[in-house]
Amino acid sequence: MAILIDESTRVIVQGMTGRSGTFYTDQGMRYGSQYVGGVRPGKGGTKHLGLPMFNTVAEAVAETGATASLVMVPAHSAADAILEGIAAKLDVIVCVTERVPQHDMSRVKQALAASETVLVGPNSQGLLTPGACKIGVMPTGSAKPGPVGIASRSASLASEILAQCSAADLGQTTTVGIGGDALHGIGFVDCLKRFKNDDETKAVVLIGEIGGREEDEVAEYLSSETYGKPVIALVVGRHAITERKMGHAGTLSMFKSSTASEKEALLKAAGVHIAKDADAVVSCIQAVL
Repeated sequence: MAILIDESTRVIVQGMTGRSGTFYTDQGMRYGSQYVGGVRPGKGGTKHLGLPMFNTVAEAVAETGATASLVMVPAHSAADAILEGIAAKLDVIVCVTERVPQHDMSRVKQALAASETVLVGPNSQGLLTPGACKIGVMPTGSAKPGPVGIASRSASLASEILAQCSAADLGQTTTVGIGGDALHGIGFVDCLKRFKNDDETKAVVLIGEIGGREEDEVAEYLSSETYGKPVIALVVGRHAITERKMGHAGTLSMFKSSTASEKEALLKAAGVHIAKDADAVVSCIQAVL
């Protein structure tokens, strides 16, 4: 089992003919994922990487039965690409594009609220269900199937923790890069709910950071009900300077947002097992399993 994607997921790529779109589509196909077409206005009726190209997402869905999309278009066009996917009623949209304007994302959030589509990102590393499907830019060399679900705000730390887990024979059900932008799609709480309902996920790892309320919302959610599975959290940015953006737009630590230590305290009070650093995550998982 897995969450969001599996071996039956049929993927189209918006912006497939660009350099990055070409590279990561090819990687996904080589991994064995079902990539079934691409979308770029004016390219309809042609082929790229052996796949049919379409002018619109609606045409691609109608012809290929696509259920998911990878958005690899420039920031100024990303919101319109996402909105087109929502209108076509895709199950999942993964947007890896960085620096999407927040005003544009506010339009996307409104459309998502009235739809069944799940957005991952923007500024996301993507989704990976080992041995079944990859959508995005997440490396696959260290991934292996297993009982651990991972959700992360940080791409580099997700890759590191995934590699450490696999080296300790702790494979993954699905790894979700929720993205580092302040306004984004799926968050930690929604991931937790989906992992809870996945019988093969026995433990969940959350990789958080300063800024925003993702971790605070996790604490509120886990305090309100019995989750039934161990949750391990790593919160980075303990020594970051306040009132300064640290990399991700979502890590701006100001306006009374919780510090790393405060987030850890909230999570611990809600029953979450806290890993003090990246090297401690595996031992935390082993202890609770």
